[in-house]
Amino acid sequence: MSYRSIYRQDLFAGMVVLVTGGGSGIGRCVAHELASLGATVALAGRRMERLEATAAEIAEDGGKAICHACDLRVEDAVKEMIADIVARAGRLDGVVNNAGGQFTSPAADMSTKGYETVLRNNQVAQFTVAREAFNQWMKDHGGAIVNISADPIGGMPAMVHSAGARAGLIAVSDTLAYEWAANGVRVNTVVPGYIASSGMNAYTPEMQAKFAAGVKKMPLKRMGTEAEVSSVICFLLSEGASYVTGACYYVHGASSSIRQDWDIPDHTNAKPYQGFHRYNGPSAFLGDYGKDGSGEDQA
Repeated sequence: MSYRSIYRQDLFAGMVVLVTGGGSGIGRCVAHELASLGATVALAGRRMERLEATAAEIAEDGGKAICHACDLRVEDAVKEMIADIVARAGRLDGVVNNAGGQFTSPAADMSTKGYETVLRNNQVAQFTVAREAFNQWMKDHGGAIVNISADPIGGMPAMVHSAGARAGLIAVSDTLAYEWAANGVRVNTVVPGYIASSGMNAYTPEMQAKFAAGVKKMPLKRMGTEAEVSSVICFLLSEGASYVTGACYYVHGASSSIRQDWDIPDHTNAKPYQGFHRYNGPSAFLGDYGKDGSGEDQA
């Protein structure tokens, strides 16, 4: 089997795209789709074993990937990583700022250090990666940057640190899109909602139960797939989005429109798109359609 992308096979032929957090979850899916479309994918993250596992999968499927272990919160490490990618791959056409992470805690119990750590994980690191990609390659050659955020509208109870970081990242993207437009660099934001990704496994059983309860309130009555997020990211990296910059794309199934005074009846009409042939997330959150959205289990 191979990735079932909606885009033409050679869309990113000859291009190099950095995917941070490419060893798992949405980042891993994006890396696979980009590679299936001809890109050389540079995978970055703290865990080399995860990156190498994804790179091995991509190679097995006939694609190309390189790996670079990097703590994205460390400025000098990011500078070295971008320089290494340019040296090894010869160019850097796109960046998917996907890496991030947070923990759950009531705001009253959260330390300033904990708040600042998540701010660095989910906003400062993304800025540093984007800045270095611009300074070391895109300033003179153009490119596209997609920052992955989360929906801050209405707040994020138990994750105030992430709320601050994610809201700020959207504003950072808008600012960079303006400043770097003259260099042919586009900067956009993608905001996934509840996605049935392997990242769900990092949460406590209590939080997972809250997610499951939340699905019942959603208009589409299911979570999204990694592939549904990846297809939006690939569009924003492509030439088809050449007039799209400073935009924020919400991939959340209208989950931010949940109203307490309006009930949506249970239904199974929102069939998920599952193009990722190596998906390994918690598929139970996708409903009754199976991993490829057709009723067939494609594990």
